[in-house]
Amino acid sequence: MLTSLYIENIAVIEKSNIELTGGLNILTGETGAGKSIVIDAINAVMGQRTSKEIIRNGCENATVFASFTGVNDIIRTKLRENGYDFDEDELVLSRTLSLSGKNNCRINGKPCTVGLLRELGINLINIHGQHESYELFSPETHITYIDNLAENSELLNKYKEAFGEYRRLKKELEAFKTSESNREQRIDILSYQVEELDNAGVEVGEMESLADERRILMNAGKITSSLHRAKEILEGGSGVVDLLDDAVSALSNAADLNPQYEGIFNRLNDLYYEIQDSENDISSAIDESEENPYRLEEVEERLDLLNKLSRKYGNSEEEMLVFLENARTELKKLLEFDDNVAELENKVKNAYNVAKKYADELTAIREKTSREFEKRVREEMAFLNMPNVRIVVSRNETELRADGQDDIELLISANPGELPKPVAKIASGGELSRMMLAIKTVLASTDIIDTLIFDEVDTGISGSAAQKVGLKLKEVSESRQVLCVTHQAQIAALADNHLLIEKQFRDGRTYTEVNALDYEGRKRELARIIDGVNITETALAHAEKLMNYQ
Repeated sequence: MLTSLYIENIAVIEKSNIELTGGLNILTGETGAGKSIVIDAINAVMGQRTSKEIIRNGCENATVFASFTGVNDIIRTKLRENGYDFDEDELVLSRTLSLSGKNNCRINGKPCTVGLLRELGINLINIHGQHESYELFSPETHITYIDNLAENSELLNKYKEAFGEYRRLKKELEAFKTSESNREQRIDILSYQVEELDNAGVEVGEMESLADERRILMNAGKITSSLHRAKEILEGGSGVVDLLDDAVSALSNAADLNPQYEGIFNRLNDLYYEIQDSENDISSAIDESEENPYRLEEVEERLDLLNKLSRKYGNSEEEMLVFLENARTELKKLLEFDDNVAELENKVKNAYNVAKKYADELTAIREKTSREFEKRVREEMAFLNMPNVRIVVSRNETELRADGQDDIELLISANPGELPKPVAKIASGGELSRMMLAIKTVLASTDIIDTLIFDEVDTGISGSAAQKVGLKLKEVSESRQVLCVTHQAQIAALADNHLLIEKQFRDGRTYTEVNALDYEGRKRELARIIDGVNITETALAHAEKLMNYQ
């Protein structure tokens, strides 16, 4: 529920911190005191379209903070979906308007968009007044009244899941059929690509290996020349091998005469054999390193082919092989087109039947619930002194869509004998508010919105009718927080929290203040509503009687 509202520089309100409670919150004040400004401020922080004209004269910015507790799961889910980790007890929404037209919106101090405020707002507060009865003016929302009363959420979720699967498969089938005209052309292209890659026999790592071999083959002459030079040094006329052989023989004689030279002899002897082996390896390498122009040509042709394929099918062997696998899969599907279409058509048909089954169940429940809704709302409206006004739930069957197959709209017949017509064409502002009060009374146990605001729900009524409206507001406030702007003492007397909106003049400026009233304050305000500016003892006594009547 809405626990507090801070308003700064909105119209004639310089600064005001309004504390709200559960139950029935009543706002009263003289005409022009600024009651509508409070509603405007709530609309602003709920992300509704707002004009910069509401910024207080002489100020650059206007700000509204709204604090909520006990927010519902829909709000928590929406916050998580938008990247806000909300595990707190309090939700604070704020919006700052500027003369430049810029908005600064925040959720618990973190920046957000006006659009997100609006999405949250429609699940936090319903405002019903002469200009805010959007729900009744919007036929697309009427189906939710019936579903809420029928408690259809579980069945509706099953339908939405089935309908989503049906749409997915239908879209896949349409895309598949759309490609039929290009199927033969596509088969030719894929067949060529698969054959080209298959014939190439691409292997992972081959391009790198061939590049290394190509570099060696291109430098074969230089390599052979270096190997020959090394061989000459080792085995020439006074080559290293012969010199080492002489040194080993000399050390062998020394070691025979003195064992302490055996270590040196062994190391030099090992070195002799190592170099001799190296000499043999160099000879073999010389034989193998002879220039082979035919192999170089083969390598370059192979590299040229692989580079050509890489430009068409992927930068690496891995990417080319992935392309080949995907092409084979697509080619297989296209070659088996008739079988695949038949299978997909069967899946679409089955998915449609499942969705239609749930849609039919929803329709049957909605038909039954609509009659109950009409009856209960009619009873509530009769209680609210609107006995001749009749609500009719009109239903037309449609193709399957997101919420079923039912096009539901509330129609109203204002007088006996008149044909029911759309709400927006018939009802006045006061009637709209009372109609919404009647509907909210019927839906009180199922409505997820915790805060309801009724702006001048008492328009055009007085006496017993006002008393009944007050009692109905009180009844709804037992399960929901209710805020009501009223001019009727009978309604104001039922307040759990009575807020007085007063206009004052200081230093040539107008200021509006909002203050919670105690018992005596409530009594005097009720007496003012009853008797006007000059409050009499009779009015005070009447006010006290109204307060104690409940």
